Amino acid sequence: MPRIDVNCDMGESFGRWRLGDDLGMMPHVSSVNIATGYHAGDPATMRRTVEGAVEHGLAIGAHIAFPDLMGFGRRRMTIPPDDVEDYCLYQIGALDAFVRASGGRLAHVKPHGALYVMASEDPALAAAVARAIAKVDAGLPLMLLHGDTAGAVAAEGVRLVPEGFPDLHYDGAGKLIIEPVKLAWDPELVADRAVRMVLERKVAAKDGTDLEVDALSLCLHGDAPNGPEIARAVRRALDDSGIDVVPLADMLVTQDEGERRS
Repeated sequence: MPRIDVNCDMGESFGRWRLGDDLGMMPHVSSVNIATGYHAGDPATMRRTVEGAVEHGLAIGAHIAFPDLMGFGRRRMTIPPDDVEDYCLYQIGALDAFVRASGGRLAHVKPHGALYVMASEDPALAAAVARAIAKVDAGLPLMLLHGDTAGAVAAEGVRLVPEGFPDLHYDGAGKLIIEPVKLAWDPELVADRAVRMVLERKVAAKDGTDLEVDALSLCLHGDAPNGPEIARAVRRALDDSGIDVVPLADMLVTQDEGERRS
């Protein structure tokens, strides 16, 4: 049976400002990436989101970002790698404390927005993120767009996990087209793209080009206006296609077993 992890970015409210329906997304995914205060999130939001994820039995990841509340972490910044490492260590540690306090265990780390895109392209930046992870727990995998910076990440003792985005466009070169404000997508279109990413390892770019996708996890965005509807459609389509939705840790075990057999 084919398998895939489905992760969702959430916990992106801040103070009295509310974004996304986290509890509405949780029944349809296997992993969550919880904002850590730099692009969104605050202590109370982190606690509530962690508690909900623990109650639903979901794998919990730290959704780290550039310090950019006003831009929701989607603006590129020029920051020295040593500073990036400190920012990441700070954020990972903060979420890890809430996860432990709720009786859970941190499972992965995923950068957000501009940090995600830049770390997927720049080995020095990816290495800075990986060094922060290694100082907390080198067993935590790092989610990025593809494996181009895997060598730099592995050099720090951390594993890079590539993921796919059925609810975002890719350009013809395979780069993500980031939406400054997340748009509503047709749930059935996203569901079809998700199934194809798993079964065919392909996705259509915005210009119609077929791209190869090597993903162990698929990301859905909780800040989409119709996020729960999309998540529900994706999960139903995966189930109907005989695709098992499992946490990332199970995907990594399956991949390792396959590599040993080959």
